[in-house]
Order: sequence, then C-alpha cells, then structure tokens
Amino acid sequence: MPSFDIVSEINDVEVKNAVDNSNRELDTRFDFRGVEASFEYVESTVVLKADADFQLQQLTDILRANCVKRGVDAGSMESKDIERSGRTVKRTIVFKQGIEQPTAKKLIKAIKDSKIKVQASIQGDQVRVTGKKRDDLQQAMAVVREADLGQPFQFNNFRD
Repeated sequence: MPSFDIVSEINDVEVKNAVDNSNRELDTRFDFRGVEASFEYVESTVVLKADADFQLQQLTDILRANCVKRGVDAGSMESKDIERSGRTVKRTIVFKQGIEQPTAKKLIKAIKDSKIKVQASIQGDQVRVTGKKRDDLQQAMAVVREADLGQPFQFNNFRD
C-alpha cells in the first residue's frame, strides 16, 4: 500500500550558514557602522540584538533574505516579542520544527474534506498518509500544498 510522510523540518546547518552570512553582511553595511548589532545562533533559535527597534526590523529582513538564499523556508521563522534592556533591544526568532498536534489535526481535516480516498494518521511529530493508488497520494500532496497552516511542509518516505 503506497504511503508517504508529511513532516516540517529545517536544515540547522543552513540556518547557521544564513546567520554567519547575515553577520558578514552586517559588517559591510554602512547604516550599521558604530552600532552594536549582532546575530547569535543557539539550537534552532536566533537572537537579534540592536540599539533601536527599526534596526531590529532591518536585522530581521537581512536574516530572512539570507535564509531564503540558503534554501530555508522563511515561513518556519516565528518571531517572539521584543525585549528591552538598557540601551539594547533583543528579539528571539524560533525556527519551527515538527508538526504540533493542533496543526496535524487541521492537516488531516483538510485531507478528509477533499474527499480523496486516503487515510491520514498522526505519528509523533509527523503525519502518515496511505492510499491504494499513487494518484490519490499526489492529490493529497496538492491539498497539503494549498492549505495555508502557517508552516512549511515537506514530503518524505514515499513508499510505493
């Protein structure tokens, strides 16, 4: 019976490379001369530090552009609130990995509402879809791509 898994993963190495490229770009930008601004990568999170709010927004744009260049989907970035401490402002950006239970339920509901003859089940932080025909599975993939659930999805482990 053909099946595939729906997962939501990012490549940590590519995120680290995007952060390194962002730090290099920060060193060459004229509008950040003499400003205490930086990117710091720690286990699927990036901490942005700057002197002002508008600079923090520019840092976010730089990081997003470098992530897209490295092939990391910018939809997996989740910005936390701005923290102010003394002269500096700080924002933490978390990269979402895995499919949480409520999102998985919405995903399964979208697949079932499409009336495709497949079965979807939650298995940990991924969703397994099985069906009798490969064409049905490809239709299910199209439904998942069209569903806007605020998170990028990948398909792997396709068995025929």
